Amino acid sequence: MDLSVVLPTLNGRDRLAASLDALAAHAPDAEVIVVNGPSADGTTGMVRERDDVDVLVELSDRNLNVARNAGLEVASGEVIALLRYDLSVESSWLSALEASIEDADVVTGPLHQTLKNGMTTESLEQNTIAGRTVTYFNGGNVAFRRQAIESLDGFDEYLETGGARDVAHRLAAFGKEVVWAPEMCVRREFEADGGISERDWGWKYRALTYRLVKNYGPRPAMAKRTLKHALSDAADAAYGVLTGDVTPSGWVGTGGDVLGGIATGASDGLVARARDRSRTRNPHGCSKRADRAVARYDWR
Repeated sequence: MDLSVVLPTLNGRDRLAASLDALAAHAPDAEVIVVNGPSADGTTGMVRERDDVDVLVELSDRNLNVARNAGLEVASGEVIALLRYDLSVESSWLSALEASIEDADVVTGPLHQTLKNGMTTESLEQNTIAGRTVTYFNGGNVAFRRQAIESLDGFDEYLETGGARDVAHRLAAFGKEVVWAPEMCVRREFEADGGISERDWGWKYRALTYRLVKNYGPRPAMAKRTLKHALSDAADAAYGVLTGDVTPSGWVGTGGDVLGGIATGASDGLVARARDRSRTRNPHGCSKRADRAVARYDWR
């Protein structure tokens, strides 16, 4: 199997080093491409000192989907995997990928996360939307046949979050098969000082509405799905007010962010749908710009 592995990273030098070590141990023949956002932690120097990285692409843009597309641009393999910088492949990862990709367009697998009280994992997630069966995948542990990801023109760079879910919708439109491989495992270890980051509610709903409207049009069913998500989150936030975890003013502010995100996402989704009427549905894709990289080091 002719495999390229793309690792987008931003200020994660030590975790990236551990991920690269695991790749060197378990997939030593893969072409390895690191796409480095504007990191300020010495990532560039660390990568340039290694002999197991084939290409380093330096970006000025912090958007994850821009980084993914920058990696796709330079990858030479017929199979292209995307791996999060803070995840390490396990010993069964490569063999599971090789066995599954033979009969699939896309393969994804679980994340194992070691916690103080045990280990968490994931399972396959599917949904039926407007007659399409959409199989979601882990954007930090997925491999595409080149033809499959090129047919989508890569990731939609408008999105700051939800890029992998958008690709899942567009794969379904093309009838591409996404296979779940339980042994294609990656691992993230528990970090004692890790915390829960504050969610950007505006962008969550902006991205959700944008990808639904862009991919399916302004249908009542799309509005219903968005409303269902919003009511569920509103109920959770209301419970937080009752328990004292959320202030009433914070709840009201979150509601405003949600409504603003929905309005912006719906408007921009309509514009995107008009700009690309094909099944690709990607007016902000890989082929739309050539200025992502500010520097490129290619040791192939």
